[in-house]
Formats: sequence, structure tokens, C-alpha cells
Amino acid sequence: MNAIRFPRRFLLSLAVSLAVSSIVPAAQAQSPTNVPSLPSLGDTSREALSPVIERKLGEEIMRDIRFNRDYLADPPIIDYLNNLGNTLVSARPGARGEANYDYFFFAVRDPMLNAFALPGGFIGVHSALLLAAQSESELASVLSHEIGHVAQRHIARQLGEQKTDALIPLAAMILAALVAKDSPDAAMGVMMGGQGVAIQRQLNFGREAEREADRVGFQIMGAAGYETTGMVAFFQRMQNATKMYDTSMPWLMSHPLTTERIADIQARIREAPYRQRVDALDFFLVRSRARVLQDQSTKGYAQSEEFFRNQMAQQSRHEIAAGQYGMAFLALQRDDYKGAEDWLDKARATVERPPAPGAFSSPLPKGISASILAYTSLEIKVDQEKNPAVLAEAIAEGEEAHARYPLSRGIVWQYADALIKGGKPEQAERFLRDQLQQYRSEPELQDLLAQAYSKMGKIALQHIALAESYALLGGTMAALDQLQLARKSADASFYEHAVIDAREREWQARRREAMGEKKDKDFGSASFRVSAGATGTGTGTGTAREDPFGRNGADKADEDCADVTRPAWALSGSRTDPLQRRDPFSATARNCR
Repeated sequence: MNAIRFPRRFLLSLAVSLAVSSIVPAAQAQSPTNVPSLPSLGDTSREALSPVIERKLGEEIMRDIRFNRDYLADPPIIDYLNNLGNTLVSARPGARGEANYDYFFFAVRDPMLNAFALPGGFIGVHSALLLAAQSESELASVLSHEIGHVAQRHIARQLGEQKTDALIPLAAMILAALVAKDSPDAAMGVMMGGQGVAIQRQLNFGREAEREADRVGFQIMGAAGYETTGMVAFFQRMQNATKMYDTSMPWLMSHPLTTERIADIQARIREAPYRQRVDALDFFLVRSRARVLQDQSTKGYAQSEEFFRNQMAQQSRHEIAAGQYGMAFLALQRDDYKGAEDWLDKARATVERPPAPGAFSSPLPKGISASILAYTSLEIKVDQEKNPAVLAEAIAEGEEAHARYPLSRGIVWQYADALIKGGKPEQAERFLRDQLQQYRSEPELQDLLAQAYSKMGKIALQHIALAESYALLGGTMAALDQLQLARKSADASFYEHAVIDAREREWQARRREAMGEKKDKDFGSASFRVSAGATGTGTGTGTAREDPFGRNGADKADEDCADVTRPAWALSGSRTDPLQRRDPFSATARNCR
């Protein structure tokens, strides 16, 4: 599959990464709902990395991830993962920790079966893993395991262990110096032995952390009402797909033996009460979107179409509806709006179709599928920006959809985009400002607000909104550049100058603080590396639009930052993510941050 690899330098240095080889829980033998919560271990972890600093590190990593093109900023996928993930988190009191973490679940485009936990409650899932899961319980087993890593603060605890282990080679060197006069060979052996002991202790810690995350994940999954048997099934599927057979020596592995863990969980599940759960429709719809987004080449689209047609030949209404929905989303990617609307109507008809007379059929669990279908309908219409009649329909439909599904962030963005494209920027401004009262940390709202101001001819406010967006994403230099452009705008009022001055002082102080932290502590150093061991951490396109603000020839505070300081949504042609960010690891982006 022609997938771009996802940069992992920040993941390897700071994340507890788990190939799905780490997701199969080794659970308690008793009923999950009756299992006492494991203690949150870690005086050492608190000394090495406090919960507040851990969250700060996670936010810094997430800012980099969001800039990457393989970050799937697809609202239905993000909404679904966070709905599922937070259901699991709610099932375990204390999972948010003393810092009361707001967990965030997201997906990255990558062909490897993997998932990973970042510091502070950020959990990522590879798109291939999402496609490989055959039931919602299997996917829940992955997320539960990752929540276990965060809840038990394994990253902070490993840093504490590494500080202790660092003394072992030092002691070995001192001992080697004492025996060097009598036997140089013995001295060398002592030094190598000390290093070996330190490495072995790290491997041992990794295996124990995985077992602990297994136990916590099992408890979470059972308490949330998912089938614990899905853990073993998914783990075995991953093992067959990756050929990860347990032939290595167990004491040299960072994870327990796969066969050992499978046998352990099977023995424990036999003593637990059986629970059956019917998968909700949203699980199937989200997988259809992920399949299309996994490989957006011509060949990838052809393979997706073949899969959807085979899926529609199944007997299950879930499978048929998912196949039809996948065809609708695929048609949208190909700019076939009529085909997309026809297939979406078919998917809705399949979902709402009553069972045949006399046939036994239970109601279809739907989850958030209704909001996903509503979002897709808006998505199809808003993309036809050159058709005023269709945009008028999108505005009316978006208003109704937002009233019905007020928590759907994707519908909010689509509705605001429809207002802007439909010639109602003033209404869009009022709507977006109201949204910002509740979602101040959402850069997408600031991007859309900048578009509305551009349509209204309010250049100073346009640049201030863009500055807020870049600041939220960690692009402090790009944000300061936007403030300079706002200051030079002819329409900047006294109040706006005051806002510019206040923001400039705040962000300059933030930049100085960040520069000081980087000098004092190198987060990429050996002391901050968390070994991925045998997990096999996985690694995971768009065309540039014309700058709608006409900034190509405008006066800039820093000409080298021209590309980075354009409106973020103008840097990509992705219709699923009109606000997608440029790769921050380019030389230009690094200089502007």
C-alpha cells in the first residue's frame, strides 16, 4: 500500500508505544466489575516527571502530530474514537489521574497494526489497526490497554527507573578501575556486565509495564460492557498478519511472549461471566471512511471500491450499509457528487429499513451513526462551492443538523464553512464567536473565523484570528508574524492594537520560556528515551490552494515564513480536512516556529 511513513522521532523519544503485541490483557480471574483498582504506583515517577509536566509534553508532541499530513483530522473518525475512548475511561474511576487528564484519541495513516500512548492522555491508533479490528470489542481492547499505560504513568515511571539504572554502569566503572591493575580483562568484563544489568532491568520493566497495562485494560474493558474474548481474537489475528511468532528468548524481549499472554488471558476469561455485545453501526461507517483515507492513490481507490462491492453482497445490514456509505465517500473523493448523494441515500434507506415480515431481527445499535451520516451529507454539499443553490441547501441542513447534534464538532465546522461559502460571513462570524466561548482551544474555529473576516474585508481581525490559530498549534513565530501583519493593517482600531500588544507580550514570553526549557533540558536525550523494544512501532496528500487573502505579494515580517504563515486551511486541498497543516519538519517550518 502506498502510504507515506509517519515521522516517529517524537514518538520514539517520548511515547509508550505498543504494537498490538501489547494489547492482549493478562487479566484478573474474577469478574471485571468486582476487581479492585490497581494502585497508582510512582513516587519515583513523580520525581522524574510530574503529571502537569507530563501533560505539557503530550501537548507539545500533539502539536507536531497535527501538522503532519498522515494525521487523520477527519471529524467522524475523531468523534467516534473519542466517544469510544471516553466511554472506556469513564468505566475506570481514577483513570484521569490527579491532574484530571482530558483524554484525546486520534488516528494516523499507517499500514502497520499499531497503537501508542503519549504522555498526558493522548492515544493514537493506526488506520491499519482500525481496519483490522473485526468488532468494536477488539478495538476497545486496544484502547483499554493504552489507557492502562496512561493511568499507571508508565512513561514517568520508566524515566524514574532509568535514573536508578544509570548508577549501575557508574558503579561498574568504579569497580573496574579497582581491579584493572590486577586483570585488565576482568575490568572490561565488570564494565560490560554493569551495562548488561542496566539494559536487562529496562527490559524487565518493559515486560512488567505491559502486563500491568494488560490487567488494567482487561478491567476497563469488562467494566465498560465489552466482550473480553475479543482481545484474544484480535491478538491472534495480528500475530498471523505480522508473523510475530514467539521464537525469541523471553528474557531478551521488551514484551512478554505472545503465546504466554494468549494462554494467560484465555485461562482468565474462562472464569469470567460471558458477555455478548452487538456492534453499533458507527463502527462500520468509520471503518469505511478509514479504508478510503488509508490509500488515496488511484489503485487504492480501486481496491476500496472492490471491497465495498463485496461488502454489499453480505447478508448483514451493518455490512451492506457500511459498503454503501463507503461508496458514497469514495464518490465524493472522486468529485462525483451525484453518485455520492445516491449512495448516501441508499445507506440511509438500508439503516432505516424495517425487517422483513416474520423475520427475527433485533434493532440495530447506531451509536453516533446519525451524526456521521448528517456530516457526510453536509460534506457533499459544502464541497460544491460553485453552486449557490446547493450551498443554500447546505446552510439550512447545517442549521438543522447542529441543532440536532450540538456536540458534533465536524458539523459545526461544516455549517460555518457553508455560511462563509454561501455569502453569509456576518452570520458565520456570530456563530463562530459563540462557539469560541465554549471551545477556546480549537484552532479550526479560528481558521474559519479568519475566512469570515476575509470575506467581510476586516484584514486586521483576519490576521489576529490566524495568529490565534497558529498559537494554539504551537507555531509561536508564525503567530507573531500574523500579529505584525495585523498591526500594519489600515483598518486596525485602537482596541485591536491593544489586543495585538497584549498577545505579543504573552507569546514572546512563552517563546522565551520555551527556548529556556530547551536549553536546560533536552527532551530527546537518552534520559528521556522510552524504548519501543520489540513492539515494532509503526509510522504512518493534498495540493496547495491559491492564497484567498492575496498574501503572495503582501508585505511580510519574515519572507522566509511566507508559506507557513499563510492561512493554514489554504495549504491543503484535502476536502476531508480543509484545515490540515503543513509538515513542521521542513526547514522553513522549523525556522518559523
